[in-house]
Amino acid sequence: MAQAFVAVLLVCLADIPREGCTEATATDVRSIVVEGELGCTIGWQELVARAPSEEQRASDAPVYLKTTCRRLKPGAAQR
Repeated sequence: MAQAFVAVLLVCLADIPREGCTEATATDVRSIVVEGELGCTIGWQELVARAPSEEQRASDAPVYLKTTCRRLKPGAAQR
């Protein structure tokens, strides 16, 4: 059975350095369960990022996207 991963898309303000863009500093965090590690990098970001959040609609500040990937622990609840 393939190991599941959580693909996380961070929406960070452009003035935050890339290494400082974390779930705590991002203006929006979106995630989805993918079947494998490769799934963290292919295709899903565009689907998740298309619908802007309320914060993004209210702000014209430039942002960038950062993708992270982590293993889904066996038996963890999928949200």
